[in-house]
Amino acid sequence: MALPINTKRRLTPFQTIILGFAIVILTGAILLMLPISSKNGDATSFSDAVFTSTSAVCVTGLVVQDTATYWSAFGQTIILLLIQIGGLGVVTVASAFALLSGRKISLMQRSTIQEAVAAPKTGGMVRLIGFILKMTFIFELAGALLMMPVFCKEFGLKGIWMAVFHSISAFCNAGFDIMGTESAQYTSFTSYIGNPVINITVMLLIVIGGIGFLTWDDIRANKLNFKKYRMQSKVILVFTFIIIIIPAIFFFFVEFSELSLKDRILASLFQSITPRTAGFNTADLTAISQAGQMIIIMLMIIGGSPGSTAGGMKTTTIAVLLGNAFSVFRRKEFPHFFGRRIETNIIKNASTILLMYLTLFTLGGILISVIEDLPVLTCLFETASAIGTVGLSLGITTEVGTLSRIILMLLMFFGRVGGLTLIYAAISGVRKTHSKLPQEKITVG
Repeated sequence: MALPINTKRRLTPFQTIILGFAIVILTGAILLMLPISSKNGDATSFSDAVFTSTSAVCVTGLVVQDTATYWSAFGQTIILLLIQIGGLGVVTVASAFALLSGRKISLMQRSTIQEAVAAPKTGGMVRLIGFILKMTFIFELAGALLMMPVFCKEFGLKGIWMAVFHSISAFCNAGFDIMGTESAQYTSFTSYIGNPVINITVMLLIVIGGIGFLTWDDIRANKLNFKKYRMQSKVILVFTFIIIIIPAIFFFFVEFSELSLKDRILASLFQSITPRTAGFNTADLTAISQAGQMIIIMLMIIGGSPGSTAGGMKTTTIAVLLGNAFSVFRRKEFPHFFGRRIETNIIKNASTILLMYLTLFTLGGILISVIEDLPVLTCLFETASAIGTVGLSLGITTEVGTLSRIILMLLMFFGRVGGLTLIYAAISGVRKTHSKLPQEKITVG
């Protein structure tokens, strides 16, 4: 007698991550469509609701309605919850609820968490989730408490909500703000360009959330002993420092010449940090030179670090490619960092990610430019912001049509979930082949 064959196909970790994000986005869109979510009490169109939900879950910050003036307190709360879920990761939040309810996490679930937080191994996932939740609560609470006196002084008791909202949005690298008014919408933090408390607090929250939970776990375990950090943590910390300082120096000497020295330093640092991938701004981005806008575009595409609340290609991707280039220049077989060699597969993945991001960012910008009849650079700025899950805008997102919105939403989803995650989810049923074809030389360069 033949045994029955179990044909039930289980979702891979990559497919679970994608499906989880999609479900949360759709649920958020439905809630935002409710009349209670808008200040005027009218139902929001599906187009506006799904765009806002996608932007919030993908922690981007691009909006088609001013968050402060259009959405009610209920609507803003829904957006904040979506930001928190998107920042921590759908899988991490679901796992946290499972643990709190006393359920055990299976090996398959641990594997999914590992992929979601970019952990090197499946062991210690329960402890890592606990660390992520504690760290998130501590830093978001600290950020809110630091900003609260400034906001309460200006807005009264409403300042408490504003401090909490912006602390969570900054730590999750989301870029959503509730600073707009009926007479001045989409203002972000432009009125606080010289306020050191708001600037420094928001910048610290962005960097803390953007360097990755595993990096902080490394710092927690080894304190300030840099030599004991894992190679990835060292690369992230060094490369993050470099791409904050160099752009800040450019902005200081080329932009913001009309500001005082203190305001110029704050503005330069803020505009250097926020493109990776927070989406707040204290300066008028349309007044920045094209050279400055191009630097911001590059920073937006690079993004934050693996296993963080940030999106983009990731700092490690660019670091590996630069390391590989230097190894070629020096005629070395493999790139290396801090006495550790980088595997060939990692270099292949980094090259693939770079090609995917550049192709989609460029193609999306060109398509929007053709569809909307807008300057290419302006459209490339928006697509870089979308695929890098940043949220900075030159002001065209609110004006574009449905097709352009769909392009931006797809780029936001791609940027948050990750290119390789989408590819691995699509080809999960394809078997690996170990056969090799004959080799032949091809000239490049």
